Amino acid sequence: MTDPETLLRLLGLDLSLLPAARAAARKFGLRVPRGFIAKMVYGDPQDPLLRQVLPLQAELDQIGGYKEDPVGDQNAELRPGLLRKYAGRALLITSGACGINCRYCFRRAFPYARHSAAMGNWMTSLEAIKADPTMREVILSGGDPLVLPDRRLAELTGALAEIPHVRSLRIHTRMPVVLPARIDGEFVSWLESIKGPITVVVHANHPAEIDETTASALRKIRAAGCHVLNQSVLLHGVNDDPETLVSLSEALFDAGTLPYYLHLLDKVTGAAHFDVSEDKARRLLWEVARRLPGYLVPRLVRETAGQPFKALISPLAPDAAIEAEPLRRPL
Repeated sequence: MTDPETLLRLLGLDLSLLPAARAAARKFGLRVPRGFIAKMVYGDPQDPLLRQVLPLQAELDQIGGYKEDPVGDQNAELRPGLLRKYAGRALLITSGACGINCRYCFRRAFPYARHSAAMGNWMTSLEAIKADPTMREVILSGGDPLVLPDRRLAELTGALAEIPHVRSLRIHTRMPVVLPARIDGEFVSWLESIKGPITVVVHANHPAEIDETTASALRKIRAAGCHVLNQSVLLHGVNDDPETLVSLSEALFDAGTLPYYLHLLDKVTGAAHFDVSEDKARRLLWEVARRLPGYLVPRLVRETAGQPFKALISPLAPDAAIEAEPLRRPL
């Protein structure tokens, strides 16, 4: 669904939200699968899944410190769509499209038309990877690599398999969560055909995203022999309370997926209303760690442009029980 009015009417929401939604969508379009909409609570403008996709007036506010490229993607580019930020790893921008447009996306302003590794049938990117024996892992990212057909993905992974020093493959995708039908038999067969370790990193922020259909898709990926991890973004009004984060970790584990990262918000233009302070994030993590076994506690991290790794942020004992902050700005 790409039309804000259709989304508001479908969920029985006040159409007074429409002018702002249309204005914000002109800068970064609405895109959300109907299956994801079906998980939202009818008539609730504060639904945590809705807040992730509905364009808001707050996106148009000019806030200091927020940038179009907050994590330095373009400065890390070796070839069009080939990024190298960290030792031993190369990241391929395989596609500019996603199954969903998340309003907090750190690549919402990324110039995909000029920066895609798919140009020239991957050749310039593959040549750069082949020429650097320190690139031991290749990460398929985007956009979302799973918007590509399986045939195209197989061409890419087949070419990577011919580079001896590439030892492992990582796939970053939100599709199993927002469009689980994408994980069909042909896709699973492609995964099973890949030699070497495969890690699939999915992206869910709230336990309501993990229904049985999504859980089934995640289990299929794991059954194909992949390590399955989840990374979340800490989002104000979505998951900034310990109960939600604990429930998310438990739902992921039931689906065969381990929590991996909990990201502090990348300060991208248009997403300031999602920000959660580092102090509150540390106290939240303390509460999560207090309630869960260690393997279900995600690592709280912040990515800073130009740094050689993501910064791990330690928990902080709270002075009092944490409650979710009231939304700073009404819809």
